[in-house]
Amino acid sequence: MNNYVAVNNITEVLTKKLLPTITLWNRLEARPRADDFDRALKAEVRDPLWMLTKQWQLGEFRGDDAGSPAFAKIQMATTRLTKYQADGMQVQAYDDKVPLEAKVEQKKVPFKLGAQEISLDIRLMMGRHWLKLIQSDFPAALRSEYIGLYPFILPDPDEKASGRITAHREAWQQFAAVAERSMDGYALYTHLKEGNAASDGTTQAGDAALDALGDRFTTWFEEFFLQPEDENNNAWLPPRMEYQFSVSAPDETDEKVMVADEYYHGHLDWYNLDIDPNKLTLETEPEVVLPPDPRTRDTNSFFPTTISFDGMPHTRWWRFEDGQTNFGDIDPDTTDLNKLLFIEFGLIYANDWFLVPFTLPAGSISNVKGLSVTNVFGEKIWVEPAGKGLDDAWKRWNMYSLNTKGNQQEPADNSLLVLPTVEKILEGKPLEEILFIRDEIANMVWAIEKKIPLPSGTGKHGGEAAFELHKFYQKILNQEIGDGIIVPEDIEFKANIRYQIMNTVPENWIPFIPVHVEGSSREIQLQRASMPRILENDAPGNAQKIKPRTQLVREGLDKDPVEAYFIHEEEIPRAGIRAYQTYQRTRWYNGKVVNWFGARKQTGRGEGHSGLAFDQIVPTKKRS
Repeated sequence: MNNYVAVNNITEVLTKKLLPTITLWNRLEARPRADDFDRALKAEVRDPLWMLTKQWQLGEFRGDDAGSPAFAKIQMATTRLTKYQADGMQVQAYDDKVPLEAKVEQKKVPFKLGAQEISLDIRLMMGRHWLKLIQSDFPAALRSEYIGLYPFILPDPDEKASGRITAHREAWQQFAAVAERSMDGYALYTHLKEGNAASDGTTQAGDAALDALGDRFTTWFEEFFLQPEDENNNAWLPPRMEYQFSVSAPDETDEKVMVADEYYHGHLDWYNLDIDPNKLTLETEPEVVLPPDPRTRDTNSFFPTTISFDGMPHTRWWRFEDGQTNFGDIDPDTTDLNKLLFIEFGLIYANDWFLVPFTLPAGSISNVKGLSVTNVFGEKIWVEPAGKGLDDAWKRWNMYSLNTKGNQQEPADNSLLVLPTVEKILEGKPLEEILFIRDEIANMVWAIEKKIPLPSGTGKHGGEAAFELHKFYQKILNQEIGDGIIVPEDIEFKANIRYQIMNTVPENWIPFIPVHVEGSSREIQLQRASMPRILENDAPGNAQKIKPRTQLVREGLDKDPVEAYFIHEEEIPRAGIRAYQTYQRTRWYNGKVVNWFGARKQTGRGEGHSGLAFDQIVPTKKRS
C-alpha cells in the first residue's frame, strides 16, 4: 500500500492544520548507527536547501516590526568631588594627588609607644638618607658630628624601663648593632619640625646650603609616607574600629553630600558611600581654597555598538559559540545572585544590548539627563532610566547607583559615582594584630595581642613577647631580692590548701569590661581595663598594671592626661573581630608611589575562654 500523500498547497495545509502529522521540529538529534560518534558530532550538511528549510522551521525568516539602533544622542551632566571631611573634623578641599583610600586610611607612623622609642628600621632609613645628602658637598667629619648629635642609645639591661628592648633578643641585638654607630634620622626630623635649623650644633652652624638640605629632607619624608598633618584629624574612629568620612560635590542646587559610616575592609568603592539628604553642604573655613566649579553638561552623538562577549549565544542556529567561556563549569550557590544573573544574561541575551561609550574622569559624578535613540526606520525613541522612582520602592531595581540614607520617600538618585581609587594595593605583613573575643564565662571581652610591634620595627608573636617580658621583670625582681633591696614576706603555710582570689592570664590578654553608658541605666559599652602583673615573691600590693603594646588597644594611654578607651558593645559580635595595622603601597595614575600606614578589621573565629577564675581553693605552694 502506498502511503504517499500529495500536498499541493503546503501553506494552506499548515495554516488550517489539515494534516496533523506535518509538524515543525525545533530540536535536532543525531542517531548514530555505529559505536563511533565522530561523524555524527560533525553535523555534516550537503544540501543547501535543507539548510534553508531548517532556518524556516526555526523561525529565522520571521520579521519583527522593529529596527536596530542606528544613531544615539545623549546629554550628560557631570561634576567632581571638591570637599573631604574625616569623621566630623575640619572640612578640607579635596584634590586627587593621592588615591582616596590613602587619604582616608592614613594614620601616623608610630615612632613612640609610651615612653619607648620604636620603628628603629625607619629611623635608620631616615638617618642614612640624610647622611647621603651631606656626603658630597660637606666635610667628611660632618657625618660623625650628626651621628653624635642624634645617636641611638643602648639601654641598660638591668633597668625596668629597658624591658621592651632587652627582654627580646632580636630587638636587643639590633639596638646593640647601631648604638653610637648610626644616626637617628627621626630625631633630626622632629628637630627641624620644631622650627630649628639643620646646622644647629655642628661646626657648619649657619650654613645656608646645609639648612636648605634640611627643608629638602623634611619634604622627602613627608612625601615618602603619607600622614595626616594633625594626629587627631584622621578618619579612624576608635570606638567603632572603622573609618568614617564624608565627601561632597556641587550639584544643580547645593551639594551632593556622601558619607561612609562603616569602611574598614580595605577596598573603597561606590557601595561604601550613601547620600545624606539631611546635609545640603559641607561647611568650610574661610581660608580653605576650593577648586573651580567642576559642573559641566555635554551633548554628544554616537553610533551604538552591539555588546559582545566570549561565549555569547549566536542568533544563527548553525553557528557555534566560543568555547572559551564554559557556563557549565560555573557552580553558583542559591545565594549567589550575581552569578545567577550573569549566567542568565550570557545564555539568553545576544544582540539585545547596545553600548554608548562615554569617558569619565576619576572622582566624577555623572547623570544622564536625556538619551534619544534613532533606529534604522527613522523612529526616535526616548529612553528613560531603569531605576527611576522612589528610592525606597521595593520593586525598583538598578545597579551601580548610590543609596539614600533614611526612609523619607526620596526620589531615587541615578547618578554614577566614579571614585578616585586604585585597583590593587600592596600590603605588608601586619605590624600589629589583635583578636577581640567574647568570654562568656568571665563575662568580658578580651583583646588578644596576637602580634605586637617590637622597638626594632618588626612584629613578634604576642604570646612569646608577653612571656619574655614577664620573664625579664621576674629576673629584675630576683636581682633586687638577692641584693636585699626587696625582702619578701615570709609566709608559713600550715594547711595543704589555700584560698586564691583570682588567677591570671598571659600578659598579651587585655580585658574589656562592660560598663554603663554615661546617662543610661540600660545601655552598656566596653571599657579597657588592666590585669595585674603577678610575679613570684613580689610584695603584696606591689603588682603593676599590664599595659597593652599595640597602638589600636593603647588608644588614650599616651595622651596627657590619660583617657579611658571605650568600644561600642555591638562592635564585638559573638564571632569576634580581627583588627590589624599594616604598611601599604600603591602607584597612582600619574606614576607617583604612595605609602601609608592603615588599619583593617575582619570577622573573627568565634568565642574563647581565657581560663580566668575567681574564688578558688588551690594546693599550697611552699617557698623553697
